[in-house]
Amino acid sequence: MGTQESDERTGGTGRRALLGAAVLGAGGAVLGLSGTARAADARRGVQGGRGGLKGLPVPTVIGHRGASGYRPEHTFGAYELALDMGADIVEAGDLVPTRDGHLVCRHEPEIGGTTDVAEHPEFADRRRTKLLDGVSTTGWFTEDFALAELKTLRATERIPANRPHNTLYNGRWDIPTFEEVLRWQDEQTRKRGKQVWIYPELKHPTYFRGLGLATEERLARLLRAHGKDKKHSPVIIQSFEPTSIQRMNKLVGNPLAVLLSGAKTRPWDFVESGDPRTVADLITPQGLEEIATYAQGIGPTLDLIVPKDSAGRLTRPTTLVADAHRAGLILHPYTMRNENPFLPADFRRGTDPDAYGDAFGAFRAYFATGIDGVFTDQPDTGVLARDAFVNS
Repeated sequence: MGTQESDERTGGTGRRALLGAAVLGAGGAVLGLSGTARAADARRGVQGGRGGLKGLPVPTVIGHRGASGYRPEHTFGAYELALDMGADIVEAGDLVPTRDGHLVCRHEPEIGGTTDVAEHPEFADRRRTKLLDGVSTTGWFTEDFALAELKTLRATERIPANRPHNTLYNGRWDIPTFEEVLRWQDEQTRKRGKQVWIYPELKHPTYFRGLGLATEERLARLLRAHGKDKKHSPVIIQSFEPTSIQRMNKLVGNPLAVLLSGAKTRPWDFVESGDPRTVADLITPQGLEEIATYAQGIGPTLDLIVPKDSAGRLTRPTTLVADAHRAGLILHPYTMRNENPFLPADFRRGTDPDAYGDAFGAFRAYFATGIDGVFTDQPDTGVLARDAFVNS
């Protein structure tokens, strides 16, 4: 998922059917929907769909940057662990380009916080300050490195204060390219005897297009080369920039999702083009109908599903789930994490930033709204929570 979170050419109807096979709660679920009713809906979702996603459990558990609650994010260690833990889809790839045009998997183009680049004196002169989507950002950027140079770096834990245990794995994995991920996906599918799904995100596409490193065309070429650019291909593409998803809609047949940050924010492509709309405009029934002309799903922040009050406690759900389902869109909100600081206040236990709160309670509350899946850093918790919810 993106910075906003932190701190087929075929017709739209057909692709919405692919991703919307397991739509739940279209009548407008609220907190407190009975487990029995939701379990029945979930079973219908698994059995009643069409296309490649029909066999996935609902709600779908998506490993956020892999199993990033246990391993440094966007490493093959994190990706494989997510599969071992039962994730239905792995978000394998926040995609950013290198100087020589390769797509690599990093949370952001700035890699000072996710690699050991600062420990490499040969790259000291690459540190600089740039304006990234309007934000002054200092560090080392993937677009200033050739792939061979990036491959000399090793991944590190991004939030060590919350996940000191993950620092044990600092330095064990390099930065994967997306082409490596596509080959890994095939290998894991053969090894595990079932189709592995991935959910790459195009990061800052307007920024990179301005640098002459357009990422949509690069991604489309890779998908075509690997035969994964079709309606039923096991690759869902997402971006916080709606025009990037519109561009991908013309380039490939994959299922597509628009990511949505806070209601008052504006996608950066809108800022650059002078489009005055905010996320609040995109989540109106009219806005959702427009999204449904070129995408099959949305990835809203959880706060757009259930807002919090001034004390950080959950309030009543919005109508977004019902509105999106009426438009034929699925919802895969982000991001569930087990640690106290990331949970709604209702579900925190103590004040230790590394301690787990009542994550199962939080999962249950969000699942009750009728969401179709969720991104989570701890896929094992998500799978257990989903199983408890649909069988209650």
